[in-house]
Amino acid sequence: MQQTKKAAVIGLGSMGWGAALSLLKAGFAVRGCDVRSEVLTRFAENGGTPCTTPAAAAKEADVILIYVVNSKQVEDVLFGQDGALETAQAPSVFMLCTTMAPSATTAIAERLEASGMLVIDAPVSGGHVRALSGEITVMASGAREAFDRASAVLDAISAKVFRLGESAGAGSQVKMINQLLAGVHIAATAEAMTLAAKAGIDLKTLYDVICVSAGSSWMFENRGEHIVSGDYTPRSAVNIFVKDLGIVTSEAGKAGAITPLAAAALNLFVEASEAGLGLEDDAAVAKILAAKSGASLPGAKD
Repeated sequence: MQQTKKAAVIGLGSMGWGAALSLLKAGFAVRGCDVRSEVLTRFAENGGTPCTTPAAAAKEADVILIYVVNSKQVEDVLFGQDGALETAQAPSVFMLCTTMAPSATTAIAERLEASGMLVIDAPVSGGHVRALSGEITVMASGAREAFDRASAVLDAISAKVFRLGESAGAGSQVKMINQLLAGVHIAATAEAMTLAAKAGIDLKTLYDVICVSAGSSWMFENRGEHIVSGDYTPRSAVNIFVKDLGIVTSEAGKAGAITPLAAAALNLFVEASEAGLGLEDDAAVAKILAAKSGASLPGAKD
């Protein structure tokens, strides 16, 4: 089994930042790429090597983790000008950690493999706190050789790796289902909290009760706290779920599946985005419901 100590992380957002720091803590030499200069400065302060282009980040890296927002950005950072494929040496392993439609993941993986690269379809879940502690869940599919070469990286960033098949696309399919549940649970959390506020229930008390009751979920425990504290600093933004639930409903339509709850949740996220909340924490969908019902949430401006 070949292990590696050179890695690149392209996209130092909430999850990519956590992965990069986890790799540094595990003793990797890590090159990180992001469009924000302040993030690169902070990355250098934490011991990483900042890069302004994907090509610079991928140079000499044995494993390259892609943490950008959507499939268009993945294509740009891989195949565009100054893209990672310009400098990556075969058979580098590309871990595609971005949530994408399975069909998009498959097409991108085929282009990388045609260039002699190894690919792991590796969408992740667990939130920014688990990313920082190296305890995310990876829903992964790819060739055995790719997993062998990336095993040390996977050990550094994750608590659990589910190997879902030998070909790219399977990981993205499972992540799509996860995002269906996550988006619906966030919308349900917002609805429950808004109803409670309208009814005059103390939200902190409600939160404490539900967290130890049958109605709880991981998303309620995580996002419900954001609503209770009135803190909508984006850990995962509203616009992320506009994208992810859009993938769910689109892929469901192609398959002939019926997803009414996902569609309802998507409509709420779209409405929040169109109201100017797209870059706020995804729990901010509660603001839309509160405004419509005349409820007052913590942190609301008079």
